[in-house]
Amino acid sequence: MSTIQFRTAEVFMPLLGHSRYKGVWGGRGSGKSHFFAELLIEDSILIPGMRAACIREVQKSLKQSSKRLIEDKLKAYNLGERAGFKVFREVIETPGDGVIIFTGMQDHTADSIKSLEGFDRAWIEEAQSISHRSLELLTPTMRKEGSEIWASWNPMRPTDAIDQMLRGDNKPTGSAVVNANWKHNPWISQVLLQEKDDCLRITPDRYSHVWEGEYATVLEGAYYAKHLSEASLEGRIGFFGKDPLVKTHAVWDIGGTSKKSDATAIWIVQYIGEEIRLIDYYEAVGQPFESHVHWLRKRGYEDALMVLPHDGRKHDMVYKVTPEGFLHDAGFTVQSIPNQGAGAVLQRVEAARRMFSSCRFHDENTKGGREALGWYHEKRDEARGLGLGPEHDWASHGADAFGLVAIYRQGLNQKDTWSTPIKRNLAGVA
Repeated sequence: MSTIQFRTAEVFMPLLGHSRYKGVWGGRGSGKSHFFAELLIEDSILIPGMRAACIREVQKSLKQSSKRLIEDKLKAYNLGERAGFKVFREVIETPGDGVIIFTGMQDHTADSIKSLEGFDRAWIEEAQSISHRSLELLTPTMRKEGSEIWASWNPMRPTDAIDQMLRGDNKPTGSAVVNANWKHNPWISQVLLQEKDDCLRITPDRYSHVWEGEYATVLEGAYYAKHLSEASLEGRIGFFGKDPLVKTHAVWDIGGTSKKSDATAIWIVQYIGEEIRLIDYYEAVGQPFESHVHWLRKRGYEDALMVLPHDGRKHDMVYKVTPEGFLHDAGFTVQSIPNQGAGAVLQRVEAARRMFSSCRFHDENTKGGREALGWYHEKRDEARGLGLGPEHDWASHGADAFGLVAIYRQGLNQKDTWSTPIKRNLAGVA
């Protein structure tokens, strides 16, 4: 057989050696599926008799599998029966009586999955959809010496099973995982590049997820979708740390102390000239005020000015104290912002949109807050085609606090005083 030369982009080089787990995550146009299809063919040649499974969570027909892509690769490299490959309707036979099968994990049980015992390779396609159950079935079944489990995916949520497994803090021993996007593909076509540019121009709220492989934290049609995408593309999400010479503010949205109550959210922000530097974010559900205060002190924000919404002066139903009073007694300087009146929520949205181009986000510290901003969207009456105002869900707490960041900044520019900042020199609350 003549020598076969598979083209491999540099980003995939860490995956060419043996690894128990190989993963590629990223956006469209990266070539990750093409890489794994060619690697599967290469291993089938180098390991005669190799058995491999191409897996999806749900596969109702072979049209949903990678079978056609592998067939196209075999044709492109002129690898037919003379090379030991035979294409059948449901499987592909490989040299040395090996085989590539295509299956959906959702159809398997603890008993049926045993059919994969003794397989050498399992490639999980569209792995963002694979369930925790499926991984728990698959990984112990693929136990042959030298066997490998591959995964390719465009991330959806950090809580997805494959992300927790291959991008979490405790990756399995023998893992090789790379991030690949369109910019890493030296052979990307002009057609795909045009699609990428059109996506950025026409549907910018989808761009970061579809093309850059970021989590789908930006809901299509969300209030801040376009603004978050622009911030990412313009390099305004990165390492923007605390300036020790500038006053720090902790801007709140206040929840309750019941586990069923709304979350308490806090943005840590500095107003540096025209720049709004968002350096940290906190959110908790059902926690007492002591927990919020502990976080502020642990993170070094004892001297931050606490900026509270109008309900900071309302008494807590459990402890019969106001959040404003509690923070005063804990030794913090506190300033409360009055209610903006009718349409206050949309006022905050519009103020935040106007502010967004001046925002710089600390990438790691504000992930949770940005996820909330990306999800915050309008509630719709689809039958009548009416907008019903912002949806009050898990994302609204961080978004409301962010809106207050904008309202406060607006007041700074207008020299408003609202309430006078007050600090009491008391013993404090632990």
